[in-house]
Amino acid sequence: MKAFVAGATGLTGRHVVEHLVAAGVETVAHVRPDSSQVEAWRTRFSAVGAEVDTSPWTREGMEAAMARHRPDRVFALLGTTRAREKAGGGSYEAVDYGLSVLLIDALAAKGPEDARVVYLSSLGAEGGRGAYLQARHRVEAHLRESGVAWTIARPSVISGDRDESRPGESAARVAVDAAMAVVGVFSRRTADRYRSITGDELGAGLVRAALDEAAAGRVLDSADLRR
Repeated sequence: MKAFVAGATGLTGRHVVEHLVAAGVETVAHVRPDSSQVEAWRTRFSAVGAEVDTSPWTREGMEAAMARHRPDRVFALLGTTRAREKAGGGSYEAVDYGLSVLLIDALAAKGPEDARVVYLSSLGAEGGRGAYLQARHRVEAHLRESGVAWTIARPSVISGDRDESRPGESAARVAVDAAMAVVGVFSRRTADRYRSITGDELGAGLVRAALDEAAAGRVLDSADLRR
């Protein structure tokens, strides 16, 4: 099996790459060609046994990557933040929706017929408000209509060592986890669905789902993705 990881440099993506390699999957980690850290990521991913791809984020570039690598699984782990958007790093519309759809369409056009996309969505995407959740909801709809096999993951708050500070997210994680500690007394399943999940836990869960044929066509929450 061969996997292509888009969003490999993110908190979840870097763990997905590591877990894929550990599972014996031939792994291609995509890094933006204009990233200031492209060589550092090349060194890091090569050290764990993954190939690095720096195809441009264009339809032609991604179609060429899909035709060249012929991945059995494509991980769509793309996303931005409000802080990055303000700094010129792209909006939810351009990154979370636009690049995810570009990747899905490139796979549909040039990838293997039996390839499957593992899409990292979010809890609340099925009907949430706000640009972030609406972008995720629209990607889910596009993926379902694309003709490509899929697995959708809707985790709760993701925790771990990020490259940038997110105080609002950290505060939300503490509040949610405190509430779920109480809820867990009555319903472990509910608590596991809503309490935070680490990037490593999520990465491992996404890889398990990718390797599990029974996960095709399923929407998974944090409880499903935990060890």
